[in-house]
Amino acid sequence: METSQDGQTAQEVAMLPKQDLLAAAKEKEGAPEDAGADALLDVLRSPSGTGIPGYKEQETQQRSREDGQRDGSASLVWAATPGMLFQEDKQTRLHPLSLSWVFGYNSSLGVHCLMDGEDRVLLYISSHTVVIHDTLGNRQYHLQGHTNVISCLCVSEDRRWVATADRGPDALIIVWDSYSGIPVRTIFDSHPEDGVSAIAISQDAKYLVTISAGTVQRVCVWKWTLPTEKPMCSTELRPEFGCQDYVIFNPQNSCEFVSNSKTQVIFYLWGDAGLEYSAPLLSNETFNTVVGQFSQSIFHFDNSQALTGTSAGKLVVWDTVSPSTTSKELRVKPHSMKATKLVPVQKDSLTVLMVFESCIVTGDVKGQVKFYNGQLEFLTCYTHSEVGPIRSISFSKTPPDPPDVSPACSISGIPSSQPFVARNFILSTSDATVLHVATDRANVEKVMEEAKNTVNAVACHPRQGLIAVGSHCGLLKVWDYQQTKYLVSRVFTEASIQCLSYDPQGYFLAAGFTDGSVYILDAISLHSSCKEFKFSHGPITHISFSHDSEYLATADEKYSVTVYKRVLRNGSRCWEHLAGLHSHYKPIRSILFGVQLDSNEPRLLSLGEDRQLIEYDLNSSSKDHLVVLHKDRIEQVAVPLCLAWYPQLSTESFILTANNCYKMKLYNTTTKMCRKTLLGPTYGSPLEKIQILPTTNTTDPQKYYLAYITKDKVGLQILPVDGNPHKSAAFICHPDGVSDLATSYDGRYIFTAGGNDCTVMKWEVNLNALDAAASLGGEDLIPFYDLLDGGREGEFFRELEDYFYYAQLRSHSIDTLETRQVSTHIPLEEIPSVMRAMGFYPSEEKIEDIINEVKFSKYVDTGEQVTQINLGDFIKLYINHRPAFGLSMKRIQSAFQVLGYDNENGDKVIDRGDLLLLLQCRGEHMTEDELVQCLTTLLGKRPGGGGSDPDTYDPSGAAALIEEAIPAEITAEIFTADILGLPIAEPEKRAVKRAESLLYEDTGA
Repeated sequence: METSQDGQTAQEVAMLPKQDLLAAAKEKEGAPEDAGADALLDVLRSPSGTGIPGYKEQETQQRSREDGQRDGSASLVWAATPGMLFQEDKQTRLHPLSLSWVFGYNSSLGVHCLMDGEDRVLLYISSHTVVIHDTLGNRQYHLQGHTNVISCLCVSEDRRWVATADRGPDALIIVWDSYSGIPVRTIFDSHPEDGVSAIAISQDAKYLVTISAGTVQRVCVWKWTLPTEKPMCSTELRPEFGCQDYVIFNPQNSCEFVSNSKTQVIFYLWGDAGLEYSAPLLSNETFNTVVGQFSQSIFHFDNSQALTGTSAGKLVVWDTVSPSTTSKELRVKPHSMKATKLVPVQKDSLTVLMVFESCIVTGDVKGQVKFYNGQLEFLTCYTHSEVGPIRSISFSKTPPDPPDVSPACSISGIPSSQPFVARNFILSTSDATVLHVATDRANVEKVMEEAKNTVNAVACHPRQGLIAVGSHCGLLKVWDYQQTKYLVSRVFTEASIQCLSYDPQGYFLAAGFTDGSVYILDAISLHSSCKEFKFSHGPITHISFSHDSEYLATADEKYSVTVYKRVLRNGSRCWEHLAGLHSHYKPIRSILFGVQLDSNEPRLLSLGEDRQLIEYDLNSSSKDHLVVLHKDRIEQVAVPLCLAWYPQLSTESFILTANNCYKMKLYNTTTKMCRKTLLGPTYGSPLEKIQILPTTNTTDPQKYYLAYITKDKVGLQILPVDGNPHKSAAFICHPDGVSDLATSYDGRYIFTAGGNDCTVMKWEVNLNALDAAASLGGEDLIPFYDLLDGGREGEFFRELEDYFYYAQLRSHSIDTLETRQVSTHIPLEEIPSVMRAMGFYPSEEKIEDIINEVKFSKYVDTGEQVTQINLGDFIKLYINHRPAFGLSMKRIQSAFQVLGYDNENGDKVIDRGDLLLLLQCRGEHMTEDELVQCLTTLLGKRPGGGGSDPDTYDPSGAAALIEEAIPAEITAEIFTADILGLPIAEPEKRAVKRAESLLYEDTGA
């Protein structure tokens, strides 16, 4: 990112002088209330800055600087010029992952032409990113600022200002300068409930109108040059108007605009009196003919009428109730508009309606672009056989030379000396195709053709810079991602592509489809290497080759694993079906090929949400008989989500898994014994898929990194994993969900597929930035101290020290009078006690994993077991094993929803007897004595003793005490506050974790 002389970023520099600009502009205008905002826009538009006193001197000084640095007092927006985004040198990558290229775009939104001719520059939306694409120069520039998928955009008449808005939490409206790429205005909390469904910018680019996406829609008018978060005026619409998803200003009057849904057109007028609107009625009975559904509306260029296109191929003409009225004020009143005509212009449904110069332009579902004059008389038509339903039309800024225009095209009602001049235009379709139409030559050139449906599959070639992308529309495309050049494609009409995988040698590309079929293709030509297989009864979810390319395995939605084998037949190699097995009873999350430790033979594993890790015996398997070698349950409560082979960073070999509790675990590859549990990245959702990043680092061959995706983010993790949060970084890539992940063969790029957003994003890797961030986070125990409440100097840490040293005393016997040996360690047997004292109550299985993790941590290297642990290692152990976010009241209530029933008051309750029975019979059940001692201790009473002293405990009165202290019906609030004694108002405190132990660990809920 470009920085100014005083170290400010471009965005900061752009925003800093706005107040000074506004003040100067007000001074220029005589300082009326908000006239300065009008002048501000003029100043921002003009690089010369003539409206600001002294700016000429600033500009002269700025341009005379030999070192090329910008004056910190000047905004980069002032000096921006068209095309400057691609004239600057490539910016330094400051983040571990930087967006490098976007394949695909949102075909439900329009594509706009920013520049034409020798510099053909397009603007479109890909997921949450605005892409400015120089198609002839094969370059992209990305405007990033939204955290949700962008739902709508608009571009000013001069193509300078771009306004975008999104839907979802923390929805934003951002106004960008398309010349510099700088966000000059961000409006927060514009429509906090649902975000924005439609947006438009006025002809003079000073005003925005937005319509919210909720059931009750809110219409707001903004003067975006004013530094305020409130609209100038707003109103709410009635739900019966339908979802208003299109809006446009009157080019002749910025105080008037029109919007429409599929069933209702609404006219608006705003001013000092606020925002008024009218919704004139129009039905099939109005003109005794079918109207159809509305698509888009416009204002006629003579400013007396409005038009609306319909799915019946007709144009609705809206006019004032009294056509003889000449007063402009009366004409623009919204309540005076009425449908006066219904003009059938064609048979096909109209999808686009716009005004261009002195023409009415329509686009339809057949891909036809038609021009009409002001009286709706046909002028000319542009069409192409390969064009689908038109989504948007964007004309170039410069018209062709008049001699090149066909003289046959003339506008009725104007002198023949003024020929009909149409500019070149960009056409986008709803099936994700973009075309350039040269009107002087009637030439149609395809600019882009992308996936029009969900993109779930992406795979990188193991030896070349190639990436394969598969979509649900059956389109399979291969790109050279280093040159960002499209190479070859194939369209499958039988079913949708669900997953892809190259073989390790790069000769084959395997594709799994939603109908259960598997295609093995030539990696270069995409021709089928053999007849397709169809042995799966459900959609293929995973597909993978063995390291020697002798086996191919798939997993499907029916929880089955199917294996194919490469065999020699008639002197040539071919593929055949080996066997399949219904091996899981819940969805399969990963299939993974590896290599046997003592040979070069492949091994195959599958991991399911049923918590089963299954290894198959490929050597012993035969036709239609897939042999299971081992089946191991690797989790007790958490659900495993992904699987990878861990790099050989030590003598011992591991398998790495990640689960839905934000934990990563290392399992011995032979015994499947859990060797280590670690806190994974916590970026809003658990890890969905992981891959070891290929490395070309010859200076440090032991340095490895992990690439991963969560629900909506892509990230990197430094290996070995140890729970240090500073060794990980993540960035939003697809807000609506990431469907797949792939890494380039050299580890320089990571690719993410966005599923429903129909895009694939290419991320450039900067490992030095990640290493630097980890170094800044501190070494040794410093990052782990920060994860404790209050840090190193906090009360929690002091309490932990006290318990730790008390455990030392207890291990030497509290009552001994002998001299004690002072130590910095405690025996492993004391670990559970200290953990529980700190509010973390692990189950018995977790305790066993914790003890074994420490006991055998050095066994492979030394052959000896560890018998004690110091405070620093205990802190790491505690942080890595405790719940990542504690337990909230919502989670306890969710458990009661599952285990309880509705009482007479409608509350979810658990019967007292049922709760005691659950604790004694479900999961790691408690004995009756353990349960009685636990409950009486929690209640602070001891039967027979009148206090809490263990020596006075009398089990004979325990039942009566429990019946007396615990009500017959227990709600989540009673269980939390009265029995466990936890503060409901502070669910994130460490004490709340006690509920997780009692309610989830012991009952198995």
